[in-house]
This record gives sequence, C-alpha cells and structure tokens, in this order.
Amino acid sequence: MLEERRGLWKRYLVGAVLVLLASASATGVAAFHEIDKVVNAFKHGNTISLPNELAQADNGKPQTVLLIGADQRAPGAADYRAGARSDTMMLVRLDPSRRATALMSVPRDLKVHIPGHGVDKLNAAYTYGGVKLTVRTIKLLTGLRINHVVNIDFRGFRKAVNALGCVYLDVDRHYYNESNAYAKINIQAGYQQICGPAALDYVRYRHEDNDIIRAARQQDFLRQIKQQIGVGKLIDKRDQLIHIFGQYTQSDIGSATGVLRLLSLIVSSASHPIHEIHFSANLGPSYVTASSKEVHKLAQEFLGVTAPAPPALPRPSSRHGKHRSKRVPGLVNDSSVGRQVALQLVSGGARQLRLYYPRLLPSGATFLSPPRAYTGKTAGTRRPFNAYRMVMSTGQIGEYIGFQGLSWTNPPILRSPSATVTIGHRKYMLYRDGPRTRLVAWLSDGAAYWVSNTLSETLSERQLLAIARSAKPLG
Repeated sequence: MLEERRGLWKRYLVGAVLVLLASASATGVAAFHEIDKVVNAFKHGNTISLPNELAQADNGKPQTVLLIGADQRAPGAADYRAGARSDTMMLVRLDPSRRATALMSVPRDLKVHIPGHGVDKLNAAYTYGGVKLTVRTIKLLTGLRINHVVNIDFRGFRKAVNALGCVYLDVDRHYYNESNAYAKINIQAGYQQICGPAALDYVRYRHEDNDIIRAARQQDFLRQIKQQIGVGKLIDKRDQLIHIFGQYTQSDIGSATGVLRLLSLIVSSASHPIHEIHFSANLGPSYVTASSKEVHKLAQEFLGVTAPAPPALPRPSSRHGKHRSKRVPGLVNDSSVGRQVALQLVSGGARQLRLYYPRLLPSGATFLSPPRAYTGKTAGTRRPFNAYRMVMSTGQIGEYIGFQGLSWTNPPILRSPSATVTIGHRKYMLYRDGPRTRLVAWLSDGAAYWVSNTLSETLSERQLLAIARSAKPLG
C-alpha cells in the first residue's frame, strides 16, 4: 500500500474541492459561485495543459488522480525549474462503486526508464521535464490511465496545515537531527498536536529511514488528518484554503465542468475508508527496484481494490478472563523490562495517570529508553491532558511499536473503530486498514490506552491484541 498526501494529500489536494460541498447544499447560485472560486484559483496557480497525456473519463466513472508533492513549484503549466524535485508521487483511485478509496505511492528513488533520458530515479523525471514528463514516466511504468494531476508546492502544505488549526499525530518515535548534513528536526514520540513546519519535516523525513517507510508515514499522516478535518472546518476555512490552493498548486482541472465531475466523485467516495496498496520493492544502495511484473500486479490491485474481508474477531478467553497472549507466535514475555520502563515514567512525572505497561513484545523487539511523560491540550476545549509514551524498536529500519497512555478519553485517533471485542473485563477497540490492523485501544481508569502497529503494519491483529491484553497497571 502506498503513500500520498505529501502536500496535504487527499484532504488538502482535494480539500479545496470538498469545500464546495456545503455551498452546493445551500443554493444553486452559491454553489456555482464557489465553483468559480476554485476554477479561478486553479488558473491563478497555472493550469496544466496535458491533452496528450491525460485520459478523459465520463461523468460518474472512476478516475485516477496523480498527486505530486514538490519542493519548488514549476513556473509554467508543464515546465520545470532547474533543481526542482518531486518528493512525493501518489496515485488516488476515486471509484464510487468500490468500498474503499485506493492509494498507491510510488517510491521517488524507484529505478525507471524516463522517456528521452534513459534509466534514472523516478523523481529525476520532474527535474528533467516537470509534471508532463513525470506523468508520462508513471504511465509507462504502471500501464495506468491517469485522468487528473495535481502538483503541490510544499510551502502550500505548511500553510494549509496551519490554516486548518494544526493536526494531532500519533508519532511513532523521536525524530531528531540537529546536524547540517540533513534537514533539522526535533519531534518527540507520542500523541500530540503538530503544526505546519514540523508536520512538513515529519512527512518528508528520510534520514535513518527509507522511501518505503517514509511513504507509510505519509499515508498514516493522511489517515490521521482525515479523522480530524470535517466538512464543517473546510467550509469555515474555504476562502483561505482556496487561496492557498491557488497560490501553491497546479492542476489540469481548469473548468467548472472538470471541477463538478471531480466533485461528484469525491462526494460519492467521501465516506469510503482509505486502503493503501503496499508497494513491493527491493531497497538497494542507490535505487529502489521492482520488476515490471510486480508493478503491473500492484497496478491491477489499485484498479480493482475492494475492502478486504476483515480479520476474524478473537473468541473471548476462558473463564475468569485470563489471557493467553503468550501463546501467540512471534511474541515473548518481557514483563520485568516493561515494569522497569514504567518505573522510569514515575520519576519522569507521569504520576497523575495510571501507568500500564506491556508484558509481551515481538521477539527481538527492545524498549527505547527513556520513555516519555508529557502534557498536552485537547482539541476544542484546550483542556490539559497527561500522557506517556513507550517506544519499542523491532530492530528493522523505521519499524517502531508504540504503547500510549492518555488522560483524554476521546481523542480524534479513537473515532470510529472498525470493530470492538470484549475479552475478560476489557473492551478493545480495533482500527483496521484493509486486511491489516494499525491500532488496538481500550479505556480504563478515566484514560485511554493503545498499542500502535509499526508504520508498515508488520504486526498481525492477533499480535497487537495480545500485547494490549498483556498490559498490566504498575502496582
């Protein structure tokens, strides 16, 4: 499954179009007025004309949108500026007949053939020939028909995140670099509110990671922002967002008809969950590589994606609610270490929140020390909350498991669970991403607790649930 929204991805890219929904529900005159605003914004941001590269789609039919996040905006419709790079390339499939919106991120370092330039990394296509050559290269690579393209300058991403009031993110680990060798960043682990510049640093981070992990982080960012930014906020901020969109975005959608067609698809697909198509690739010292057969298989999955059958819910444990988590393959008992990490939190100031710690961990995983005790403020009321975060490394690049405690019982991340299951005396909320599970949470003692999967979602639902069930309060 892929990445995307490294601009504001789905919510921001199409966010400027979604704001029309409210106006359309008012009166026809108001609706067309808002459509005109979006059309004019696109024109201000240089409408891209790619008549020979983009496919036409009939009204109501599925469409594929290519989202490009770049570190410089091209000055002309299909031109480019020397040194400009495409940092993110994501395909979005809007299909009302499907039960999920498909996302597929294409690694920027993927080894590809660029027409007229030979073999190179995919993001070099943008440097050589801007949006037009990027579209042509991705079509050649995947065999997909692309209906629309949206090119976003990262400066617009920062401004849009701030305009929406920042976002709450479940940050998997401490991101830190103060040297001049790479982009500077200092974002602590844990559930917290993050604003424009830090959000951009977070989604673009690749030092100590790779393209695949960064794509997963960007996908996760998009998923979390989707949970928080409702239509009401988009309506309230529509003029500001449309202005930002026009200033920092290019698109081929330069007519009222084009906006209406895309709007109808977005509205029809708005309630669909996001389903990522994981891009299978090999990580080399210079390139990310994938065979033509593998890429075309992914493309077919992208076109025909449906919401996969969810994992079977576990049966309640035996009488007295005793857990059997230790029987789950791939997990080991690390109770004594978990307790020591929890004791570190006591000295770190987490006394006002009852401390749970996991007794089971994946084999080979280790706690990163020290754990973090911190405070924050809730959305809306801005009431303070206490929190703590334990981070476990699996030993693989970019793969970290989170154990979170929070005295805020209804944070955005816990909205709309995919399923719930009661085992013993606890009711667990399960949050799924297609066939995988990204989060298992529960409420206890006036607080929320959860176990978060790695960014690549490498742990099974059974493993995540077993870790959650093994959680014990510090006595």
